[in-house]
Amino acid sequence: MMNIVSTAKNWLADDPHEETQHQLRVLIEQAGKADPDALQELHDSFSGSLEFGTAGLRGKIGPGPNRMNVVVVARAAAGLAEYLTQELPKSDLSVVIGFDARHNSELFATVSAQIFSGYGITTKIFEHPVPTPILAFAIRYLHASAGVMVTASHNPPQDNGYKVYLGSGSQIIPPADTEISACIEQVTLRGKVADLPHGNHWEQIPESVITAYQDRTAGLVTPKNTDLTVVYTAMHGVGGEIFTTTATQAGFAPPIPVVEQFDPDPTFPTVAFPNPEEPGAIDLAIATAQANNADIVIANDPDADRCAVAIPINADKSEWRMLHGDEVGSLLAVHIAHKRAVQGLPATGAVFAQSIVSSTQLRAIAQARGYEYRVTLTGFKWIGPISGLVFGYEEALGYCVDPDYVKDKDGISAGLLIMEMARDLKEQGRTLQSALNDLAIEFGVYLTDQVSIRVSDLSVIPNIMQALRTNPPTNIAGQRVTEFLDLQQPSKNLPATDGLLFHLEGGGRVIVRPSGTEPKVKVYLQSVVPVASPADLDSARATARTQINAMAADTREWLR
Repeated sequence: MMNIVSTAKNWLADDPHEETQHQLRVLIEQAGKADPDALQELHDSFSGSLEFGTAGLRGKIGPGPNRMNVVVVARAAAGLAEYLTQELPKSDLSVVIGFDARHNSELFATVSAQIFSGYGITTKIFEHPVPTPILAFAIRYLHASAGVMVTASHNPPQDNGYKVYLGSGSQIIPPADTEISACIEQVTLRGKVADLPHGNHWEQIPESVITAYQDRTAGLVTPKNTDLTVVYTAMHGVGGEIFTTTATQAGFAPPIPVVEQFDPDPTFPTVAFPNPEEPGAIDLAIATAQANNADIVIANDPDADRCAVAIPINADKSEWRMLHGDEVGSLLAVHIAHKRAVQGLPATGAVFAQSIVSSTQLRAIAQARGYEYRVTLTGFKWIGPISGLVFGYEEALGYCVDPDYVKDKDGISAGLLIMEMARDLKEQGRTLQSALNDLAIEFGVYLTDQVSIRVSDLSVIPNIMQALRTNPPTNIAGQRVTEFLDLQQPSKNLPATDGLLFHLEGGGRVIVRPSGTEPKVKVYLQSVVPVASPADLDSARATARTQINAMAADTREWLR
């Protein structure tokens, strides 16, 4: 106990933030009284360090190197600054900073500005919270060398994060991530945060940058009169005002807001987790849609880089369902292909891309429409940099529909294009479900689902992965495993990653991987069932659902 308390006291002497100073003093005092909860919290906070994962840092707010706090953020900013000064002439360097409305987001953004300024880097910061896609847009629009977005996206309220982009506008990927991490480590070894360069010269990013983003995004939609009725929820995040004004600018009637979730609130009072994928998260939006006879629900996550869609499933719109991310990805793919064809834009050389855990229906769509196809590791950092990209998506509600301007997932532009598709279909007396039926008839039923567990003991995750590597199943839900791939072994198309892939007889697939942003193990399931004729569609869907349910039951046993 003495070692961890001594380490905590050393940290306390270097922490300039009163809030975490107080938290740490209380923990040290309680630990001295042998309080088991305080001892556990100290060990968890000081026995490791947050590491660069999916494009940066993410974790629980609190004192210690394994938490998000001023010390960790200052060191991260200094490490990034030193990396940039090694890569580019200082006279050319500039960094743009954005932040969401979570606890301490503005503080962490300001600390970063102080550090970048201290290193002599031209620093620009948004004056108020903004969606992540606007920060990604601003990097390219302002020709910055790098960008930082302070956000934990859809994580629980107690978390925050630090997402890093380079001048291309894409999230960092190897080797930049490991090189920045090495610079952060050197900064940490050299001494105290107080000794880091601190400046007070930075610029406010003008509102004209946000206006430029809105003009560009609204311009993606072909103007047309419409009576489409849309319900929108910002999930207590920062997307509400931007989405509403951009949708109106694009020619839609103002979306009906879910009032209880419209304004930013870092406590996320109406949801257990502020993630549209979580059960119950969009219940208020669906209730609002039912009350207003709406045609579609659009939901953003708190930093508005993800987009969820819900649709009615009966004629009187009394029952609704949320579309799976793969369904939205396929709808956007065919819509973008159609728009490009109407505009006379060629498919040759243009790329549709997806993460490995997403439905392979995108591959079938790309081949049928003449587009090139790429598959990447999980995480949008791998999709954004792809040369020739015109559309990329991952099943976790992330869609890139305008990569020339935003090389990251963007829940605002994706929401507008889905609304455009719903508008055009409504004109024809059809719906998004009609379009999904057409896709199934053309390509077969591609049904996907997911099983996951959230753990409190992180050692559980490698134990599960190692058990499956050592003794991989040869049969899953009565379907023979035709190929087992340990994704830790790199291939021609994919670098190494911690994941396991099982191909099943008949076209099914199971992928197991640890989450890159949460303490979870995730299992991704896919069933593919051909559709012989439109009359067989319901039967094919029922068969696919039976297969998926059986696969889910088998894989849940792996996670016990």
